Amino acid sequence: MNIGEASKASGVSAKMIRYYEDIALIPPAARSESGYRAYARNDVHRLRFIRRARDLGFSVAEISELLGLWDDRSRQSADVKRLAQAHIVELEDRIRHLREMADTLQELISCCAGDDRPDCPILATLEDPAKEEAEETVQEKARGKAGIPARDRLRGKASARK
Repeated sequence: MNIGEASKASGVSAKMIRYYEDIALIPPAARSESGYRAYARNDVHRLRFIRRARDLGFSVAEISELLGLWDDRSRQSADVKRLAQAHIVELEDRIRHLREMADTLQELISCCAGDDRPDCPILATLEDPAKEEAEETVQEKARGKAGIPARDRLRGKASARK
């Protein structure tokens, strides 16, 4: 099958198929007499494997390692499990980081009056986080909430809230 058919059958774009071939994630495709790439069923199977791994967030390097394990019939499942567990740790770190960013933005949104005045704590923090933290500390002291440093509160540090 040609690259378009392989793309449709695998769910991987033709551009990505070429890229995966360039970085040796898949072997170079056979060529027809006219020079077009020709893919077999096992190539499509490999592309589907790659697509599913990418859907789970594995990096190209991790996919390469997974493919090596997949191709190695003498592998130990413990090696595959170790790789998957390491990936979960990375995903959980990313989730934690995204949660902290969302918490910070939520805090900034709650500090913004959202009215017709030009003052905006969101823009002030983007401009100079230290300046905004100092202003927040002054505001918190005035409101009697000086117990939590503004930078910790704004960065969503759960430990600072305890």
